[in-house]
Amino acid sequence: MIRVVLSAVLAAPLVSACVYIEAHEAPAATVRIDMPGEIEAIHAAAFTADHALFRVSSNGCTSKADIEPVIDRSRREAVITLRRIRPDECDAALPDGVQIEYSFAELGLETGQKARVNNPFLIR
Repeated sequence: MIRVVLSAVLAAPLVSACVYIEAHEAPAATVRIDMPGEIEAIHAAAFTADHALFRVSSNGCTSKADIEPVIDRSRREAVITLRRIRPDECDAALPDGVQIEYSFAELGLETGQKARVNNPFLIR
């Protein structure tokens, strides 16, 4: 079921003209030393005109409060870096991770604003 939902979420942006996803190594300009926690490797990312969805690893206890998005607006597009600020010390590993969703308003972004993710992607 999770794979079906994730497939639908990730496929939906393909039909939307408001989506911009770029998965590559981030340029040095987007790396900041003063970021909290540790960078989070992610399973997937998807953007709509006004939401950002991420799939992050979980040992069973990861919640949105454990992940902090850091937004860099110094470039043409917003660069989102997810940082894990609290470890997940549970022992019920979820192979597909959990979905974390942010509205653009929560991230301080405008509807339709160009955005990209600065996290490494996990490859299975």
